[in-house]
Amino acid sequence: MYIPEERACIEIGIVHLGLGAFHRAHQAVYLERYRQRTGDTGWGVSSVNLRANVALVDALHEAGHRYHVAEYADSEHVTVREVGVIKETLFTGKKEVGDCDGQGSWGRDRETLLARLASPETRIVTLTVTEKGYFLSPASGELLVDDPLIAADIADPESPCTAPGLLVEGLERRRAAGLAPFTVLSCDNMPDNGKRTRNAVIQLAERRDATLVTWIKREVAFPCSMVDRIVPAMTEADFARLAELGIEDANAVVGEAFSQWVIEDDFPEGRPAWEAEGVEMVADVAPFETMKLRMLNGSHSLLAYLGVLDGIETVAEAVSRDDLVALLRRYMLEEAAPTLAMPEDTDLAAYAEQLLERFANDSLRHRLQQIAMDGSQKLPQRWLHGAQARLAAGGEVPCTALGVAAWIRYTAGDDLAGQSHPVDDPLASHLAGLHARHGGEANVLVPAFLAVEDVIPPTLAAEPGFAEAVVTAYTTLTRHGLAGALAALARA
Repeated sequence: MYIPEERACIEIGIVHLGLGAFHRAHQAVYLERYRQRTGDTGWGVSSVNLRANVALVDALHEAGHRYHVAEYADSEHVTVREVGVIKETLFTGKKEVGDCDGQGSWGRDRETLLARLASPETRIVTLTVTEKGYFLSPASGELLVDDPLIAADIADPESPCTAPGLLVEGLERRRAAGLAPFTVLSCDNMPDNGKRTRNAVIQLAERRDATLVTWIKREVAFPCSMVDRIVPAMTEADFARLAELGIEDANAVVGEAFSQWVIEDDFPEGRPAWEAEGVEMVADVAPFETMKLRMLNGSHSLLAYLGVLDGIETVAEAVSRDDLVALLRRYMLEEAAPTLAMPEDTDLAAYAEQLLERFANDSLRHRLQQIAMDGSQKLPQRWLHGAQARLAAGGEVPCTALGVAAWIRYTAGDDLAGQSHPVDDPLASHLAGLHARHGGEANVLVPAFLAVEDVIPPTLAAEPGFAEAVVTAYTTLTRHGLAGALAALARA
């Protein structure tokens, strides 16, 4: 438990954009353990919520920025730790949905944040803003300059709304003050996440100042990282379980006991000695990053879209079915694993079995509907790039084709029994329009979805065998249900 003297000693050296459950259960836990082990108090965190949730920011402030993390190995084995390495919480979002218009509470702590970014003590900025928070086309990587929030940042760069805009303005203030830049460390599930972050920042800076662009390209480090820990959204049942353990904490989070962090070691202004806490500091993150995206996250997405269509609520419930476990094994070992270039000592079959064991952890209640969010942003790196590689090598991707078919059907907004569900996706309106125009006829609807270039790489959409496989899978799924579609896949 923290005492006031300990809190007073912590200095802010890291700004984190994206004050969500994953950050509090992953990066903050590593930093907390590091501080306790080493006594190094120079890496406290200022955590910023860019979303419409001021209540979390204020609740953590009222709690002295302390909260609890419950780490479940299974339903019988749990470790609870108190985390206090976050020393400041800020809010730059807005209570109401709308544009970045300076009204309401939008930007409440923006100037405080920008001052923090420009502070010499800030040496690292980390991000967990999800794929859509970078405002890049999932398929092309181009900055979405027509998005209202990016357009607002281009028009008024000194009052930014977005994560890329905040980074650009923070870096500009440091350049103008003659300070070295902070290092930018993305912790989101994207391939080459450091390179993609750099791409977003540079494309936005190009709309502002060529001299700034040159400085960013020359001076700013954007290391890649891979993060792995299953952290479901909190439910009333989770809080009740914590209460049974004597933990009454509205800011608590739960996650699995397993945790991994692999980071490209490129920090010109210094970093914590994360190695002491098991962080893997490497020269090249890409193999680990791609392995996790295609095998873990790709499997999660398969379960999400197929499971929700069949009325399944959680990951653990889904992997209690033998046919879904068989699907995941086949997908991981026959479609994902062959596309990976891993170090020689990597056992992908053992990794696949470890993932299945983690998925079966019924203490987490990881909801499939949560995983299904933002599919248009996730599927290129989870399924589609791997499918392109597999097809180019002469292989087949029937499991991926079934997944794409399930995603298309999921975006209609109801399951196979007609029960409605929300479709939380930046392209939700556009995808709903495709359903409205083309109905449920696979031969018409599937090509319309495969033509959405912001999601589907055109070279993949042009593969006749892939398009045909998705049409067949969609037809089987909608006519014969999940069990029928899985049985047909097994026979094939």
